[in-house]
Amino acid sequence: MEIKLADWSDAPIIHEIMIKAFTEYKEEAAPSSALEETAQAVSISLKDGEKSFICYSSGQPVGTVRFRLNEEHLYFFRLAVAPEMQGRGIAKKLLKALEDYAIKEEIVTLRCKVRMAVPRNINLYRSVGYAIVAEEIVQKPNGVDVKVATMVKKLG
Repeated sequence: MEIKLADWSDAPIIHEIMIKAFTEYKEEAAPSSALEETAQAVSISLKDGEKSFICYSSGQPVGTVRFRLNEEHLYFFRLAVAPEMQGRGIAKKLLKALEDYAIKEEIVTLRCKVRMAVPRNINLYRSVGYAIVAEEIVQKPNGVDVKVATMVKKLG
């Protein structure tokens, strides 16, 4: 497997993997807003300073994660692995790539937000050293409340 830093022209690849991975949440009371994003919106975000990694297996894109840096932390979101490739360690490889990138940029904190109703995602992050530091309720545009945990990992 190979992980590459994406550029704006990779937006269709990032979008396709994201949609495949997030489709499982389509029937939730509050579906993920990832399902409403377009490849064009992803491209604009990448042009505007957002970054993304794409994981390739045998030359085919199988996973992606998007992120932003600021002076205090690296915030990542939309970690997505193609459904047929889940359970093969791809998410953990992408998380390791984020850590390596943060270290290179001299950032020691990684942060993400996770729906508390998806314990397998919380467990994934905990298994590689993340801890819940805050919980909140986010009201979606359709009026549904979603419990969200902020998870953090300190490096070094």
